Amino acid sequence: MNKGMLMDFKSAAEALGGKLLSGMADGGFMSVAVDSRKVTGGALFVALRGLSSDGHRYLDRAFEAGAAAAMVSSRGMEEAGFDPASAAEKGRILLVVEDTLKGLQNLAAAYLDRFPRLLRVGITGSSGKTTTKEIAAAVIGREKNVVMNPGNLNSETGLPLAAFGVRKEHEVGIFEAGMNRKGEIAELAAVLKPHIALITNIGPAHIGILGSMDAIASEKKAFFSRFTGGETALIPDEDPFRDYLARDIKGKTVFYGQEKLEAAGKLTAIHSRGLEGADIVWEGIPAAFGLPGRHNVKNALAAVSLAEEAGIGDAAIREGLASVRGLFGRGEVLRGRTTVIRDCYNANPDSTAEALAFCDSLDWPGRRVYVIGSMLELGEHEEEAHRRLGDLLLRSRADLIFLYGRETMPAVSVLKGQERIPWFYAESMEELAALVPERIREGDLVLLKGSRGCALEDLTSSVLIKGEADVF
Repeated sequence: MNKGMLMDFKSAAEALGGKLLSGMADGGFMSVAVDSRKVTGGALFVALRGLSSDGHRYLDRAFEAGAAAAMVSSRGMEEAGFDPASAAEKGRILLVVEDTLKGLQNLAAAYLDRFPRLLRVGITGSSGKTTTKEIAAAVIGREKNVVMNPGNLNSETGLPLAAFGVRKEHEVGIFEAGMNRKGEIAELAAVLKPHIALITNIGPAHIGILGSMDAIASEKKAFFSRFTGGETALIPDEDPFRDYLARDIKGKTVFYGQEKLEAAGKLTAIHSRGLEGADIVWEGIPAAFGLPGRHNVKNALAAVSLAEEAGIGDAAIREGLASVRGLFGRGEVLRGRTTVIRDCYNANPDSTAEALAFCDSLDWPGRRVYVIGSMLELGEHEEEAHRRLGDLLLRSRADLIFLYGRETMPAVSVLKGQERIPWFYAESMEELAALVPERIREGDLVLLKGSRGCALEDLTSSVLIKGEADVF
């Protein structure tokens, strides 16, 4: 195989049970792309069929950008008006499968199977996946060569694409798995086939998709569905679904959490340092962990539990924890003339409650300003969840509240009946951007919390009042 080649076309076709259309199919591909705009020379372009677009319509563009081959379906080519005979005459290689999404996933699984010595670590859960993955990589990476999903590339297409980042020098692969529909976690488990799989928690994120907490727990438990007996499941000890998640697993079950680590004599103490994070005392020696909030300490303990299962030493665990820095939109602390907690990459009822509780707990000399955007993807639970949000805000230590987005109207109705906390509502970002900066003062603590679709990070510069921001 040529240097830099991930897989040759014939092996790919055999792995997928697909058909190669070309007279010259002796080469292979060096990367994989599902967006024709991201195709580079030697790439395999996978033509995915979505609700609003079809990659088969961009096959010519992909080949013009340097694609070495394209994975296609006969139906997709027909509906897009793409002529495979003409493509073959031009020397363009087509790998024809029945379903290109399934083809991408199966190809990623076949690719990972080429690395039998790679320890495959998987992380899923309702919240905290990305942060836990980043902490785990920082800790395990002290002793092992680690590869992981870039960012939160954790979807039905994201995880398979991330799998192609594995190389022979990697010893541990750490991959997070997210979901946007029923059955997705089982599909990703079939791609990764994790040796160690961790669930961070079972919460109401995506309850609008699955309908109930029981259904969410069932979906997440599917991450263990590819266990054959020698694998390890890490389950949060304090989660209400703990026993259900552990039932009938083909492999070892490990319950993790603060009490478990303390009982094992590993975790000596945890000392909060407020916005600067916490000192996590491991084997009697403190590690200065830089992410603020109790929820991030839980993520750290999950990552440490993974590291222990991977055989990482105590010194490396402490060093890894101390090396962790904030991730965009996940509890970042930015300091200017105000202090901003930018926690707006995503939001659900549990994570929003945690963010409010953390801000309330701080010994803060100035005002607390809470800018709260809609919590999305809650389905029929949307109204009740936002009404409870209003109750939380009413009981909070906020000095000023901004609510943003139509979905927050039930919270607005709760705040309307009181005069203790001044509050404002905005339905558009333009309204919010006009309301907030005028009412922020130097020395304020400003929380930005909302779902990704709210894009509350757009307010960052204005709520810092044009101060130079340091990120902690």
